[in-house]
Amino acid sequence: NKNGLFFFLILPSELRITTIKQEPYTVSKGSQLEGFCMDLLSEVSKKLGFKYQVQLVKDGSYGRQDESGKWNGMIGEVMRGEADLAIAPLTLTASRERVVAMTTPFMQTGISILLRRDISEETGFFDFLSPFTAQTWVGILAAYLGTAACIFVVTRLSPCEWSQPQTEQNTFSFLHSLWYTAGALTLQGAGPHPKALSGRVICCTWWFFSIVLLACYFSNLRSSKTSESTQLKVKGFDDLANQNVIEYGCLAGSSTLAFFKNSNDPLYRRIYEHMERTKSFVSSMDEGVRRAKEGNYAFIGESVSLDLAVARHCELVRAHEVIGMRGYSIATAIDSPLIKSLNIAILQLNEAGELSYLRSKWWASSCLVEGAQSSAAQPHSLKGMFLVLSIGLGLGAAVAVLELLSKSRRSAAEHKKPCCTVLSEELSRRLKPNTANTHNDNENEKA
Repeated sequence: NKNGLFFFLILPSELRITTIKQEPYTVSKGSQLEGFCMDLLSEVSKKLGFKYQVQLVKDGSYGRQDESGKWNGMIGEVMRGEADLAIAPLTLTASRERVVAMTTPFMQTGISILLRRDISEETGFFDFLSPFTAQTWVGILAAYLGTAACIFVVTRLSPCEWSQPQTEQNTFSFLHSLWYTAGALTLQGAGPHPKALSGRVICCTWWFFSIVLLACYFSNLRSSKTSESTQLKVKGFDDLANQNVIEYGCLAGSSTLAFFKNSNDPLYRRIYEHMERTKSFVSSMDEGVRRAKEGNYAFIGESVSLDLAVARHCELVRAHEVIGMRGYSIATAIDSPLIKSLNIAILQLNEAGELSYLRSKWWASSCLVEGAQSSAAQPHSLKGMFLVLSIGLGLGAAVAVLELLSKSRRSAAEHKKPCCTVLSEELSRRLKPNTANTHNDNENEKA
């Protein structure tokens, strides 16, 4: 094609590409490199028809000017002719644009704050549910309904609780069983209480379950409220600058630091002076993320990089405020004939949705919480309590069945009927709804 012929005539047969390792832009996979920038480079090379060889920057730097005026990193390699292109999350700045040619940005970013989640969140309407996880609350609801159903069935089966199904009204309807169980759960009580051993076994087990459950709930609630009282809610740069509890800093020698250093805004100048005074800079992105996870540090960085950290670590969150919008660009020599074609290729990829696809591909959330422990009680931490309740319900049901069997055997011996027949009749009378009411209605009709 025309692009391929053009580059064949005026450029080397293979372009030298310099880059830097940073997830997810460029990462190692065996002996190969992959990532957002490698995919972008592949798409651009297909459009322009050139071959390339990728090499990592020798000094591991993006590119900044030292006191003597020399540039290091990828910018320096492009300036000295050691590389034809630099493709990485290189921020487009005026100082870099003076010494190299930089393309139309392939990604927009800004400056934001990375914090541990509990430092940035505000109190919600349903924080009273936070002592337990959603799974635990579902388990508690299931235990409540199961216990109420068990009380309802057992009080109907047990002859010690309901001796004359033909004439007596069973006091433990299903609604009353629900009310009784709820009263026990809130330590308020609701009578009448079961008289049979089977019903009392179930009730005692539920009372024990309720006491342990409430103790765990109030313990977790108290600890969460205590930690909240010592936490500082940081929503943006103004909150960050007007507090002295949380340390904050950015990457040393980065464009983020240059933004605060060169800003005329009093707020941003204050942030820069604080970082310079406390020397709270970090040497790498990984160090900034690690310190943010520890909880007493706010890492200031470029929003797309912080979004990646949030996608990988569930305990982190990025502040909503984003300042100093800028873009990431590809750098080439200032007199390179590549620049126009590179700009067109990037615009075409953006219009075709390829850049958005690559962003979603490499920024997919995996939420790798390493050693993070939630303050909410997990279902497995309360499994012993649920096990005791299950055993109690099963034991109560078994006792009720034994009580009914005992009565059926006595009745069978007294009336000289098969035990199975008597048991079947008893079950039919006890499990049939409104037995006593039907019997009373029949008596009234006869009268």
